[in-house]
Amino acid sequence: MIRAALMLASSLVTSLVSTQITAETIDVEYSRFYSHVKKLDNEDTQALQFAFGFVRVGEGRLCGVNAASIVTDKKTMTLEVNKEGRFTVPTERALKLANALVRIDLAEQANVCDMSVQLETKPEYLKPFYKKEELTFLYEQYEAFFNEMGSFLSFMMPSVKGLMIQFEDKNLDFITPQGLQINNGILHIEQDWIRDAKGLTLPHAPLRITAMASS
Repeated sequence: MIRAALMLASSLVTSLVSTQITAETIDVEYSRFYSHVKKLDNEDTQALQFAFGFVRVGEGRLCGVNAASIVTDKKTMTLEVNKEGRFTVPTERALKLANALVRIDLAEQANVCDMSVQLETKPEYLKPFYKKEELTFLYEQYEAFFNEMGSFLSFMMPSVKGLMIQFEDKNLDFITPQGLQINNGILHIEQDWIRDAKGLTLPHAPLRITAMASS
């Protein structure tokens, strides 16, 4: 009985130590995030956002994020973290001037997680049906962003060739009424199809919409 109790206590201690080692809270200067989000602060890219997360080195998967917040000397603002472990930050120059920090509670050690930045459509533009004008609007938003960035680094920036619609169910296979095939939760729409489209009906609102780019 005593031996069993000691083994249980040892197991609990090991578990606690392991938790302390694998979880880590880090502070990142808000200015690093602001340098990204300020690029979308105009009408031409109003439907887009940058979603931040951390990718596990050598594995490609997203590291878990338990919580995230913006911290200044006067207040703390909680950021919403989605199920994937990504979050967005507001575009506020005042936070940059206040030397704000973004505090991230990682579920893993920071030295095995690299920051990941994803350009995507804002949640309010995700729905199960799109008119031609709405698809064109989203396509032109990405086109405007890449064109603006390309004006500085034209030899490095890709061009937009369509939209990629992703669903939460990675096993989703579905043919839309318009004859487009969703494979493994992903639908690719080429620019030419968008130009000639009369609308798009999806089985339900997607998880996100990103750009299909070509070099």
